[in-house]
Amino acid sequence: MALILATTVPGEPEIFASVQGEGPSAGAPCTFIRLSRCNLACVWCDTAYTWYFEGDDRPHRISETFNRKANQITLSEADVAQRITELGQRRLVITGGEPLLQAPALAALLELLPDLTVEVETNGTTTAPPRLDIRIDQYNVSPKLAHSGNPAELALLAERLSHYSADSRAFFKFVIASPSDVDEVTALVRAHAIPPARVFLMPEGTDSATLREREKWLVPLCLEHGFRMSDRLHIHLFGDTRGT
Repeated sequence: MALILATTVPGEPEIFASVQGEGPSAGAPCTFIRLSRCNLACVWCDTAYTWYFEGDDRPHRISETFNRKANQITLSEADVAQRITELGQRRLVITGGEPLLQAPALAALLELLPDLTVEVETNGTTTAPPRLDIRIDQYNVSPKLAHSGNPAELALLAERLSHYSADSRAFFKFVIASPSDVDEVTALVRAHAIPPARVFLMPEGTDSATLREREKWLVPLCLEHGFRMSDRLHIHLFGDTRGT
């Protein structure tokens, strides 16, 4: 087995140390690995280089697709584990793309890193098999709402949402572009008995000005519904860049 990773520049895997920018662990020092490939296609995705390759005709707000060879690299689990170890952090965030598409290789990787606290960022359309699940300390589940452009029958699978709702390790992070999106969130919370204390609302945006403007009306909605708000700390610190 091997892992297919995204790249920062051609030939360099996107494995880096930084602070977590979103969700319940915001501000925590981590090592990140970004895997390539996704089973959804969000029109506003800010990591489209993990899936929006030449020949993909699904809609995205950027006009040009990415060259697959330049934006993917395949490494052994042992190589990835060594790179993670050398960065010296105790918390690992596995992101993508959709990381759980590579579950068998991820399980093999984490067996080489038994002492790390592990977060997995997922769109919530699939679940980890037992060999991988036992190694995961936190799921950051980001179901994709209608404004993502994904059909609900692909993006919002009732069985999977209920599965994560019942798992105390899972936190839900919803990307919000307009106040009306919160109505969709509240309907999902009711339908799947998601505890509001494990729900984060996060503004969509890839620059500080957009995030700040949307947070002005997002805070009252968090207060109204008992949800938590997530900023995007890495955008304020580093901009919309890879490897941060």
